[in-house]
Amino acid sequence: MSVVAEMLRTYPKDLGGVDREKLRACIEACVECAQACTACADACLSEDMVAELTTCIRTNADCADVCEATGRVLSRHTGYDANLTRAVLEACAAACKACGDECASHASMHEHCRVCAEACRRCEQACRELIASLG
Repeated sequence: MSVVAEMLRTYPKDLGGVDREKLRACIEACVECAQACTACADACLSEDMVAELTTCIRTNADCADVCEATGRVLSRHTGYDANLTRAVLEACAAACKACGDECASHASMHEHCRVCAEACRRCEQACRELIASLG
């Protein structure tokens, strides 16, 4: 059992009807995507053609920050605000789409961009699935 699943299982109150499995998947996808984006930006900085990867680096950094914030917001349940949660999830899905698209455009030349694009796609999907499950 993952740490995220364990923490959700041990939460002492009801999660307000939020689907625990979709919530777990989304938190884990956010954490994974933030790490992938941070590592991809760093790898881009090590490429010989770094000047051509400026947009990718910036998009990676933005996506990592949004994913980290989203994972933290989703990890807090006391005083749950569905409207704020939905807005944060929408922002995360948008950041993941932008970063996934940017990294995909470099994926044929840079393996780290391919891996990052896939992580972004998974996170975007997890965010959209959680949004759809919210009442």
